[in-house]
Amino acid sequence: MSDAWPIERSKGVADGRSSGSAFGPLAWAVATSDDKTLDLERQIERCFEKIDRVLADLKTDRRYLLSVGVFLADLRDKTAFDRAWLKWVGPYPRHWPQRSCVGAKLSPGTLVEMTVVAARP
Repeated sequence: MSDAWPIERSKGVADGRSSGSAFGPLAWAVATSDDKTLDLERQIERCFEKIDRVLADLKTDRRYLLSVGVFLADLRDKTAFDRAWLKWVGPYPRHWPQRSCVGAKLSPGTLVEMTVVAARP
């Protein structure tokens, strides 16, 4: 490992895990809502807030997203997620990352989980 590119980590909420990490020009982050009692719309908002926070901690932001993985507890919620996504990702196509969205069995109460990879300017 190069001394010029140390691994940076953003503290996670569970033992043994980070909410994000960075190495050189790339950063990775993961998010779920911190409140599992919220409805889908609010859990999505909490995920976006956490992604923004972790990326800022790693010296980047959503304009530099390269790839996003979205996991929904119920894939029928994809249309609702897409509406929230378009508000969050913004109107500039040059900032839009590659994105996948799949249905997945998530931890109890979790309706959405996101993983992202971003460049660091």
